[in-house]
Amino acid sequence: MDLGTIIGIAAGFVIVVLGILLGGSPMIFFNWPSLCITVGGAVGATLMHFPLPKILAVLRVVRKAFSHQSTDYINVYRQMMELGLKARRDGILAVESDLERFHDEFIKKGFQMAVDGNSSDVIRHVLDEDVAAMQRRHLTGQSIFKAMAAYAPAFGMIGTLIGLIQMLKNMSDPASIGSGMATALITTFYGAIIANLVCLPIAGKLEQRSDEEVAMKGMMMEGILAIQEGNSPRMIKDKLRSYMPPAVRQQVDWR
Repeated sequence: MDLGTIIGIAAGFVIVVLGILLGGSPMIFFNWPSLCITVGGAVGATLMHFPLPKILAVLRVVRKAFSHQSTDYINVYRQMMELGLKARRDGILAVESDLERFHDEFIKKGFQMAVDGNSSDVIRHVLDEDVAAMQRRHLTGQSIFKAMAAYAPAFGMIGTLIGLIQMLKNMSDPASIGSGMATALITTFYGAIIANLVCLPIAGKLEQRSDEEVAMKGMMMEGILAIQEGNSPRMIKDKLRSYMPPAVRQQVDWR
């Protein structure tokens, strides 16, 4: 589990709830019609914006915001260096027997293309297309949450306008104006909470996860191409290091 995401959302809600409790009765912040307008409107607009299969698919993508799988640069580096030494010693065909131990289909595909005799340009083009397709899938998930972050405050404002209209129709009762204004503003409050405490943070975390995965795929691709081209171990090492964070580079140098 990604503790940062969980702690961040929990801390945000705790601070908001604490502020509500310190200001008086929490029940004044709960209004079913306002909640239905804000949440229902945002969900409905999002369903109109995106095809239903993509919205259903985002439920699988959103798990990446709450699950943390560290990017294992060291393991990929070690595997690439081993294969690089083997390919330089015995030829690129010698690495075919090692492909089954790889769980990542991207690496297996790249090395299989190299073993099959494809040129580096062809391999790079195919792998680049795989990365681009992955980025498009990730971008869809991010876009859905960003769209909900835009629609929730908008429908919150619509709910506020509805409440103001209903309140102004009752101007004959001055005592109800204050409570009517408070009820009208609750939908704006709901929209701001949904957008800034849920949707935008999740979209940002998914974007970070996508960037990490793209960097890892880039490292894999450069390693495959360097081995396919018969580069020296030092050259392979330098290419792989360029994709690593500084702290990981120090670990590689130390080893």
